[in-house]
Amino acid sequence: MTFKRTVIALLAALWFGMTAQAGEVTYHRFASEILGRDYHYSLYLPDGYHETNQAYPILYLLHGSFGSERDWVESGGIERVADRMIRDGIIPPTVIVMPGSESWWIDGHNEAARSALLNELMPYVEETWQVVPQREWRAMAGLSAGGYGTLNFVLERPDLFAAAAALSPASYHPLPPRNSSAWRHPAFLDSAGNFDEGLWQRRNYTAYLDDYLEREEVVPLYLSAGNRDVYNAEHHARLVRQALAPHQPELIEMEVFSGGHTWRVWRSSLPNALAWMGRFLQGPVPLEVLAEEQAVDP
Repeated sequence: MTFKRTVIALLAALWFGMTAQAGEVTYHRFASEILGRDYHYSLYLPDGYHETNQAYPILYLLHGSFGSERDWVESGGIERVADRMIRDGIIPPTVIVMPGSESWWIDGHNEAARSALLNELMPYVEETWQVVPQREWRAMAGLSAGGYGTLNFVLERPDLFAAAAALSPASYHPLPPRNSSAWRHPAFLDSAGNFDEGLWQRRNYTAYLDDYLEREEVVPLYLSAGNRDVYNAEHHARLVRQALAPHQPELIEMEVFSGGHTWRVWRSSLPNALAWMGRFLQGPVPLEVLAEEQAVDP
């Protein structure tokens, strides 16, 4: 075999080896009674999902303001990053659900996105797909408005999540900056079209802090932001860290990246966010073991 053919053969073997360990992304929807429309979500299944007869940990990955369930696939590179990190043993094989929302993940003026996620999406996907429907196998993360939603969900319901990551979280306190899309988003606009400051304050993470700090469950949290963020997300992420660090000093991490409120920053911080959550998620279990446990403790 010539040198040229040898190189081609080696490259082909490498390519097929990489694709053989690739997960898959598909797109789904179901009828939501709460929203009064179909609930759309993207789904990442790790390599081997259909053959291994296992139940997997699950990550809920939220998009930003005026985004969609396809953002993390089309702009975030989630499939490639998850494939690599699973292949390298940095995170366990994980099912990733990327829901779509027309709100800021709250029960706002336009739709009850919080209730729909907690009471419809999570039960639906955890019954439909091979995942372990328990706290130790469940995590949540999001960027910008999705980071805002992530903080709200995990501080309100720490009993549900083993870990979380908020990238450039739009958790502005006491109010969002005037250039934030929150001021024109229908989730926060009342019937007269005015920004509802009271709703913002009732739905922001600060409304859940006191109760969270009194609970036994602690959600390990990763925070990140760009150092040139036009919404000053770095400052607001530091406020979150400052509020939580005394309560969970070893279970909160923050990184600052060079850049703004952009996909460049979010793609840069995604591997570290996944690695952080992977430290606290349990790995896949055989389906028969899960069935036995559920039979004993329904």
